[in-house]
Amino acid sequence: MFNKNEFGENFKWGISTAAYQIEGAHNVDGKGASIWDTFSNQSKKIVGNHNGNQACDFYNRYVDDLQLIKSLNIPNFRFSISWSRILPNGTGVVNQKGVDFYNRLIDSALELGIDPWVTLYHWDLPQELENKGGWTNREVVNWFSDYVELCAKKFGDRVNHWMILNEPMVFTGAGYFLGVHAPGRKGLRNFIPAVHHATLCQSQGARILKSIHPNSQIGTTFSCSHLEPNTNSEKDRIATIKVDALINRLFIEPSLGLGYPTNDLKLLDRIYSYFQPNDEKLLPYDFDFIGLQNYTREIVTHSYFVPLLNAKLIKADKRKVPVTLMNWEVYPESIYQTLKKYDAYPQIKKIIITENGAAFHDTHFDGKIIDEPRTNYLKTHIREVLRAKQEGVKVEGYFVWTLLDNFEWAEGYYPRFGLVHNNFMTQERIIKQSGYWYKQFLE
Repeated sequence: MFNKNEFGENFKWGISTAAYQIEGAHNVDGKGASIWDTFSNQSKKIVGNHNGNQACDFYNRYVDDLQLIKSLNIPNFRFSISWSRILPNGTGVVNQKGVDFYNRLIDSALELGIDPWVTLYHWDLPQELENKGGWTNREVVNWFSDYVELCAKKFGDRVNHWMILNEPMVFTGAGYFLGVHAPGRKGLRNFIPAVHHATLCQSQGARILKSIHPNSQIGTTFSCSHLEPNTNSEKDRIATIKVDALINRLFIEPSLGLGYPTNDLKLLDRIYSYFQPNDEKLLPYDFDFIGLQNYTREIVTHSYFVPLLNAKLIKADKRKVPVTLMNWEVYPESIYQTLKKYDAYPQIKKIIITENGAAFHDTHFDGKIIDEPRTNYLKTHIREVLRAKQEGVKVEGYFVWTLLDNFEWAEGYYPRFGLVHNNFMTQERIIKQSGYWYKQFLE
């Protein structure tokens, strides 16, 4: 059995959360509506018609939840700032009560010896900005720049680690192409400009932060999956290259100065119609670290029926493999292969696993929560991270997703990822078996 010491004393261990998924308090103390407030309350596209109006009530219970983190020996806490909590309309008048909340949260964490890692954008765009076009409007670069500057000035004296965007491929793909996430838009005409503007915000936000706090550590996070072709055929191999360009390379490569991967995915050529002078120089940024968020492996096959891409993923339950409640394959080597893939980019200085975890059915027994599958998932994936590190991969941190069972976007409250069980009726927290394992591992 491996132990924490094998990773080295400077390896960062943590837990990750997101504002909309845990905070609740969706319309109190001056908070404005976000696209997820609107989408989850109006779209009827959420499992069980659930919404995040209350979620885990972290807004009112953060003191106790920070104590939970402390009790689990977790030294680093990743959370996001709700843009519309501090700027209700996205721009303009600042909501001081929102700023005060994050100041209290940051100060309380530091008092407990917990290092705050702040994500600036975790999908909850202010609804007022979506009304003006959201991520499809080039003005979002200016809106986001003002928001980042505000956060830097209000919180940057105490926050040393920042992440600019959370999984831009997911919020542009699911929200502006497939329409299954907020704001529910569909089609390439929405997706392509959203991609370009998010990529610009990714680098511009980092530049603003660094200009105000030059000693801070600045990164951004990417969703990524290890991909394999279904067969050794040329068609499946080409399909896999296309999917890789779309879901693994689309946002990282522009930031590294490599441009968009248009050679391998021709549908991206239309992105250049949204370029303005100097955009090629604005896209790259030399991040201090990148965050990788990996959960599974995907198998790709050629498909005549998928326009432009001519590729599709074979769902895990069709492949007769072990799966989580999200129907994601349990495949620990995926995180190792993903680390090796991104480590091969010489421009990347440092990698942090900013999310990894799993949703399973938990067993309640004698007041305890038994979740052996999640415990095994974490053990096997952390072991693969160690394997990569021992082979020289520059991975320097690992954050579990997530602290509490929470609102899981389109899946509502059904899939539970937490190390801590949450009763959404009473807000009672119970540490699960996996939480106790992580605590013991970190001792």
